[in-house]
Amino acid sequence: MTGFDPQGEDPRLLSPLALAFLGDGVYELLAREHLLSQGNAPVGRLHSRTVELVSAGAQSAAYERIAPLLTPEEAAIYRRGRNANSTRCPKHTDPAVYRRATGMEALFGWLYLSGRVERMNQLFRSILESREEEREEA
Repeated sequence: MTGFDPQGEDPRLLSPLALAFLGDGVYELLAREHLLSQGNAPVGRLHSRTVELVSAGAQSAAYERIAPLLTPEEAAIYRRGRNANSTRCPKHTDPAVYRRATGMEALFGWLYLSGRVERMNQLFRSILESREEEREEA
């Protein structure tokens, strides 16, 4: 796991941007594991498909998919991340989309550090299932 002791420290005391920093990596790892579980593929294709799942736009859309499923505590962590004052936003990204993505990353970072890995996996599966349903409807 990590060097972070969830029993010794409360992850809610970390800054929302620190949670997002970790959550960015956690979310990308979930995406990569999902893609590899679908079978071997060229690395370039795996990278492109990962970007489709982890871009700010994809994470912002993912929030819309899971928002109704969040507990009040999870929603509060998301809002802390979304409302955090980040000094940087990529040039070609809408600031509102970027803030929603930061909220998602903070949520996934908090879930990971809180030891709520099954809940984290459940939310990620819900995101993937909703994405698939939307593709089938299109």
